[in-house]
Parts: sequence; C-alpha cells; structure tokens
Amino acid sequence: MRKQIVSVLLSLFLFTGCDSWLDIVPEEDMTTIDTDFETRGDAQFWLRSCYTFLQRAVACVEKNEFVVGCDETVYGSYLFDTGEFPGIYIATGLQNSVNPYADRWIAKEINSQGEGRSDYYTAINLCNIFISKIDQVYNMDRKEKAEWKAKVQAVKAYYYFELIRHYGPIVLMDDNIDPNASIDVLKQPRSHVDSCFASVVRLCDEAAQVLPSFNEQENDLHAYFSKEAALALKARALLYQASPLFNGNPDYAAFTNKNGKPLFSATVDKEKWKRAAEAAEEAIAACRQGNKHLVDNLAGKTDLQTHMLNVENSIATYNFTSDEVLWMVKNWGGESNSMWSWTLPNLNSDPNHRLSGTVISPSLKMVEMFYTANGLPLEQDPTYSSNWYSLTQESDPAYTDVVALNEDILLLHTKREPRFYASIAADRCYWRLGARDNQNYKVTAYQGEDFGLKSKRLTSLVPENLSGYWIKKWSSSKADLFNYKSGVAALGESPFPMMRVAELYLIAAEAWNEYEGPGKNAYDNLNVVRKRAGIPDVEESWEMARDKGKYKRQDGLREIIQREWNIEFAFEGYRFWNVRRWKTAPMELNDKLYGWNVAGNTAQKFYNGGRPIVVKSDNKFVAPRDYFWPIRSEEVLISGCRQNLGW
Repeated sequence: MRKQIVSVLLSLFLFTGCDSWLDIVPEEDMTTIDTDFETRGDAQFWLRSCYTFLQRAVACVEKNEFVVGCDETVYGSYLFDTGEFPGIYIATGLQNSVNPYADRWIAKEINSQGEGRSDYYTAINLCNIFISKIDQVYNMDRKEKAEWKAKVQAVKAYYYFELIRHYGPIVLMDDNIDPNASIDVLKQPRSHVDSCFASVVRLCDEAAQVLPSFNEQENDLHAYFSKEAALALKARALLYQASPLFNGNPDYAAFTNKNGKPLFSATVDKEKWKRAAEAAEEAIAACRQGNKHLVDNLAGKTDLQTHMLNVENSIATYNFTSDEVLWMVKNWGGESNSMWSWTLPNLNSDPNHRLSGTVISPSLKMVEMFYTANGLPLEQDPTYSSNWYSLTQESDPAYTDVVALNEDILLLHTKREPRFYASIAADRCYWRLGARDNQNYKVTAYQGEDFGLKSKRLTSLVPENLSGYWIKKWSSSKADLFNYKSGVAALGESPFPMMRVAELYLIAAEAWNEYEGPGKNAYDNLNVVRKRAGIPDVEESWEMARDKGKYKRQDGLREIIQREWNIEFAFEGYRFWNVRRWKTAPMELNDKLYGWNVAGNTAQKFYNGGRPIVVKSDNKFVAPRDYFWPIRSEEVLISGCRQNLGW
C-alpha cells in the first residue's frame, strides 16, 4: 500500500500540466491541494484528471487486454513485433507476477511526462481528493458541485469494479490514508469480495440520485457518468457478483486474508441473481425515461440492410452523441488506437493509412458463432445445410448488395443473420462502405485479388490477415473504404463506447433465467435485443430448432443467452470477461483457432477443399490461476496482501 500512497503524490505532478506544482516559487506561494480547489476552472481540471486513466487502459485499442486476449481474433507475428497489445501475452499464458501485463493495481509511469497512466489506485486517490475538496470551490453553485461530485463517485465505482474483475477481492480506499501513518495502518488488507461489490453499488446509488440523464447534459459532458450510466454500472457489478466466478466459487472457498478472514463466500447465493435482475430493470426504466434506447430508427434499401445499419450504429459515438451508448471515453492518442487502423483491408489508396494491411481478423470460431437468418445456431437450424464449407450460389433478392448473387460463394456466408453481415466481412459478400451507390465493394479474398494476400506466401515482415475474414464492426458506412482515414475524420471524434442499452436487456435476461428459470421475464428482455438484430423471438426460433425444448430448460436458455452476449457484443471486449465470470474459460480459451488458406488463389485452394486450417494454436488458459490477475510480487511483499491462487 505504500506504493499506492506515493503514487497519488506523483500523480499530482503528472496530471497538472502547466499548473504551478513544478514552478520554482517562494515557499509561501506554493500551490496546495486546497488552492487547486479555489475556482471552477481548477476543479474542472481535477474532474478531467479523475477520468483520464481510462483513456489508455480502455479506449486505447493497443493497450487494453480484451481486443486480442480472447478467442475472437487471430493475428500473426507482425503484431507480436509491434511490442503493443498486452492481451497477446495474456492469451498465450505468459502473464506473470513480477511485471504483470495490463497491470491496473500498481502505478507505472508510461513516459517522462506521465502520460497514459492506467493504475487505478492512483485514480481512486485522485477521486477521493476531489470528493473531499469540491465543496471548497467558491464560484460554483451547490447543484453543480453535487453533480460533479457524483460524476467522480461514479467513476471511482468503475475503478473499483475494474479492479475487482481483474483481481477479485481488493483493498477498498473509502478515504485516503495519511502517508505519515504507521506501517501497520498503511498495510490495508483486501476486503471480502461481497464488500467490494457493495462499495461499487453504494457509490452508484449515491451518484444516480444526483446525476442528470445523458440527454440532459451538454455533449462535452457525455464523457462523464450520467444517471443511466451509474445505474448500468450497478447492474453490471451485481451481475458479476452473482456469476459463478464470484458466487460460491469452490476454487476460492478457502481463500483468506493472512489474518484468516475469508475473502469469498463458500456457498452460492441465488438471491444475488434477483438483485442483478432488478438493478437491470431499474436501469432500463431510467433509460426509457431519459430517451436512451437501442438504435432502431435507420433505414436501408432493404429490410436486411436496415437491420445492418442499426446494428452498425449501435456503437457509433461520433461527436459524443448516441441514442444507445450510455457512457463513452475520449480516445487516447491518435489513429493507431482506433480499431479500424488494425482491422481494415489495405486497398492501396490511402498513403496516410497507418498500416499497410489487416493485422487483426476474426477467428472462424466467431464467424460460426453468429446465427442463421432464422435466429438459430448453424447446427440447430434444420433448414441450413450441414455442409457449411461447400460452395453454393445465392439468388434471393433479399440479399442484394449484401451477398454476391448468382456466383460461387461459401455456404457459410449465406442466409446468416444481419449482425453477421454488419460485423464481419466475408469472401464474396459486400462491405457496404462508402457514401456513393457505386462504392459497395465486393470482398474478394483469394490471393492476388483486391482484398486478398498480395504476395504468394505469408511473412511476418508485413501485416497479414490469417483467417480470410475482416472485422467490419467499428467501421462506418459513411466513410469511403478506399479513403477511410479522411472519411472517418470528417465524421468527428469517436470516443470509446463503455456501456450501451443492449447490455441491460441481456443482464436482465440472464439474471432472471438464473433466478427463476425460463419464462416471460427472461424471454421478453432477450427478445428486445433479437428484434433489433432482425431475427425472430427466441420462442419462435427455437420451436423450429432441432432441439425444440432447449429454450424451455434453464441450462438450455443459459447457453442461448450466453451466445447472445457473444454475438451482440462481438469484438467489443465482453467475451474476454464473460467466459471468466461464467467459468467457461478453460473450455473456450484453450481451443485451436481456424481460418482459411489465405495464400490460395482459387476457391479450391483458398477453402482447402472445404477443410479449415489451424491459424493459431498457442492460446493457453490455466485454471484457476488465470481467472484473476496476479498482484505484482513486489507489492505483495511490501503490503502483505495475499497473492491470488497460482501466482
């Protein structure tokens, strides 16, 4: 804990920019924390500083762990050589306790200016200072002070939540500790995990009572918590608390502090699911009142294209506006931190494009995760051929400008749900980027074709698409694919979406199913998401499935809801955490990942005669070790905290 105390003192220097902390002035004129809270402008600087830690840890694609730390994506040696993406090392089992990747516990200076810090205890200390000092500002009215304090209470709750899902039980810092206190006082123990979640919920409840709704705020305040976002975080935290990783986890049943006090409950508490469901319903009600809803008001040329546009825009945040996103964080750095700079194909038309080709691409596992047009898994749809890897031709005009009609195409790329076509670009499908009708861009993926591998073999010296698919999600149809950088820049700043309304419906569906089993509460919430996606209600779809009764069984509906999470939030980072809280990670994250032979220049060679090939085989998840991050070993020695299992 001594490092945590020192880190807040460092942060006062690193985040004050041109403030007077580093000026050489007479002792009697030295800036103090109290004088930093004399004016509204000073307080606003601190408010921004309390949120800054998320810009690198979450909004920076290169630095967050969940973009490539799961089984959703594949990538080659080129990405390893960049030295970025800590998720690579986590996914391949290389996490360690000496210098942990994506460490959120201990302060770590990123550069000489202190930019890009992502240690959350420093952030919490800054939040505590703000909360205790904001009332001193003389030129703010009481209402604005209360709202700013609530915004900081809410982001402090978020830092707590992130620490919990990284480390499990954490050290709670309700107030800052005097750095001159005794060693025994500085050595604070980790709290029971239920107490940790309770602190998140308390802070969210307190903040939600004061915060205005999202749409009542000016655009420049949308990067801060609103009422709906605070209630959404509460629901998310309660969902995690109810999930198997935290609720009666047998792996941690005997896990205690060094004083013998337990840090986990040994038995499952079913009522936690009810609290999560009710919190989600409360947040949904607040969204309705504040006019936040799923994006469903856009129109394309066909029904399919309409659903695709709505899905595409569900995560769009240009100029800090969105009907669906509840909270968004300003991006850190330049274009290299945007998802599109790592996923879009190279079409040799934009010399300012940061990369010369796709580096991160979807795994075949994710391609097959999406439903058929009937809203069913591929293997459950009796109208869908079992020979997914054969060639066919599509003639249905409903797929105009989405799937190439009347030419050879992989059956797997046909008659899929709108979210598939909105999220993934597949061979002989259309990308649908560009403002003009003649810029539809048919994806031709064979070696030597427009989207395909330029050379005749893969090499680690240049970007390489290993799977033969592209992530379309995170890109905008309003920008020209051949000149994407310029086109997307014209749309305005695009902050990272932290929470959106769809999450609340899936929280409610999952929690109600776990609490009371399949029924109206679970179905109705699940169907809201499915309706926007352009697929039938879960009851209608599954009545035609091969396993017709699956949706009526609690374990069956659980699998359906988990798959809905995987599809709706594909490539948004949710699966990385969900497979952990569900405790399914060992079954999922040790899989070999497949794709196609991207060096093949014909259909027969590209699809390897209908046999997918292994494109990534080094993923490794060791249970129970890898469910939680290690606390840095040096910190364990200094603070006396109990280390997590396996480290």
